[in-house]
Amino acid sequence: MRASLTVALCGLASAPALAADVGVKLQIPQLDVAEYHRPYVAVWIEREDQSVAANLAVWYELDKRNGEGTKWLKDLRQWWRRAGRELQMPMDGVSGATRPVGEQTLSFVSGKGPLPELAPGHYQLVVEAARETGGRELVKIPFQWPVSKAQQLQAQGSSELGKVALDIKP
Repeated sequence: MRASLTVALCGLASAPALAADVGVKLQIPQLDVAEYHRPYVAVWIEREDQSVAANLAVWYELDKRNGEGTKWLKDLRQWWRRAGRELQMPMDGVSGATRPVGEQTLSFVSGKGPLPELAPGHYQLVVEAARETGGRELVKIPFQWPVSKAQQLQAQGSSELGKVALDIKP
């Protein structure tokens, strides 16, 4: 099973409106370990200066008593330093429960919910995973916005994440 995230983005206010479909396939691999815990995962888009352009998804343990699951969000170190510590959880349309090994599908519309319109430029899709009694992993896929033709980009995780694929269609 694999995890998948589908995103829709569009152009900017100062240029003609450009819409694009962006699909992200996120694989959470099955690990052969004695004590398995679902990973906390953050998915975001960052600008060239590494500032966060959009928080797309944050998966963590929601069922913990008194919101105790949020205290482990700081284990998503890069996301936490760039955006997480300034956010109030839960976030409508962004945060949700941890996902099992397998494939999940999420979709977003530009200008609504967590995905603002993006200015032209260079960006990276960033996926970070951290697991209790496990490891951490960060996968980045650079892309340019807006796109004029379909692009298929991918990166391969090595432990906590499998293949992460980004498909952008104008």
